[in-house]
Amino acid sequence: MSALPSIAARRAGACLLLALAVVLTGCTGLPRGSYDALRLAVGGRGLDVTPEQVAANPYAQILVEGPDGASLMVLGNDDAGLTSWFTPDRRIVFLRDGVLAGTSGQPTDAIEIRMLGDNPFTRLASVESAQTHRRYDWMPGYRYGVELRGQLQRGDLEHVEILGTRRELQRFDEHLEGHGLRAHNRYWTDPRTGAIVRSREFVGPGVELQITVLKPYTPSVTR
Repeated sequence: MSALPSIAARRAGACLLLALAVVLTGCTGLPRGSYDALRLAVGGRGLDVTPEQVAANPYAQILVEGPDGASLMVLGNDDAGLTSWFTPDRRIVFLRDGVLAGTSGQPTDAIEIRMLGDNPFTRLASVESAQTHRRYDWMPGYRYGVELRGQLQRGDLEHVEILGTRRELQRFDEHLEGHGLRAHNRYWTDPRTGAIVRSREFVGPGVELQITVLKPYTPSVTR
């Protein structure tokens, strides 16, 4: 059996799809859902997202906040569990199991973030403590194969406000080290399911993103 395409290959496909959507808005060969998602995404500094705005958009949505401002991103594609989230200014965030798997359009981009070995993020509802191991590929600079090891630890229940609603979420902290780098990722999850609702994650040197799920994505078919 041939291996699945790498995240980098899927990223290239998503970037092509995004470029086509921007240039060929009338192209009938473009997946309708991806084009509609792109059309409804917004971004910019001082972005004010309301519950009414989120409810009016039929697509799954995340709010991504980073060094260049905030973006309301909508789901454009689900490629075997790798979800792609878009904005009109050609930024893309990739998630797997609710965890950052890659970016496009940041000052430093993670071409791919791959979990190595055991993946505790698939069972956060039952995790107390676990070791993590990741491999990062970064651009610019062609810094490929940078491995960071970490420790994931369950923390306290915390109240987090999302779209004006106060929610009690389970916090996890992950401390990563390797190749002279240190990073601290934080995750807030649904205590019942372990689904990640908000995270602050290391992308690459000098870049961190906060990702908040505003309207969750539920695959219609079990993978």
